[in-house]
Amino acid sequence: MGRNFENRKNAIFKTAAQKSKLYSKYGTKLYVVAKSGVADPDANPVLRSLIEKAKRDQVPAHVIEKAIEKARGAGGKDFVSARYEGFGPGGSLVIVDCLTDNNQRTITDVRNCFTKTGSKLGASNSVAISFDQLAILSFKGENEEQVLEAMLGADINIVELECEDGRLTIFAPPGEFYKAKTALLQAFPETELEVQEIAFLPQSSKALGSEDLAMFQKFISMLNECEDVQDVYHNVDLPS
Repeated sequence: MGRNFENRKNAIFKTAAQKSKLYSKYGTKLYVVAKSGVADPDANPVLRSLIEKAKRDQVPAHVIEKAIEKARGAGGKDFVSARYEGFGPGGSLVIVDCLTDNNQRTITDVRNCFTKTGSKLGASNSVAISFDQLAILSFKGENEEQVLEAMLGADINIVELECEDGRLTIFAPPGEFYKAKTALLQAFPETELEVQEIAFLPQSSKALGSEDLAMFQKFISMLNECEDVQDVYHNVDLPS
């Protein structure tokens, strides 16, 4: 079978490990959202939205159900949110959002990623000030005026409505996320949301040289391997 078989086998194992990591991250998120609110998607819009996102990322139903059932039980782990900000390779700006039941483990893991790539952790809001936190809803369509009318009719103060390559994207304040989503789906029931999240968007992007870019990609990969890291936001203009 030779080298081709070995390469294929390694690729399969790597993909399996990546899926396992993805499932674990979603399992934690689902558990926390269900535990902190109501463990019923029909009564908990945050949980419902997260389940929809997990399904789009092909997380198996049994992983989703197990996390919610675990949240319904007594006891369990107590997770808290932790956010770290800092300066990555080439002066890039990075925000790392975590869910943790052990702060010491989390900060150690995140700090190691910074240290081993010549990066530097910063103080709270040292980086976030250069980002905008926004609710984002993106879907296929070109009926820009009708969507805008629907948002204004629902008294949603959208930040921007972007139309590009046959896709519309609504940017709104974080607190308007569920209100905007509800108004959109009521006005256009057939809409399939490709993106529905609250995220940090950089106010400006940064291009890196080849050396810094390679180190930055290593840095991001290391962060994503950390058990407690959920989301990483940055301002680097990555090659397509």
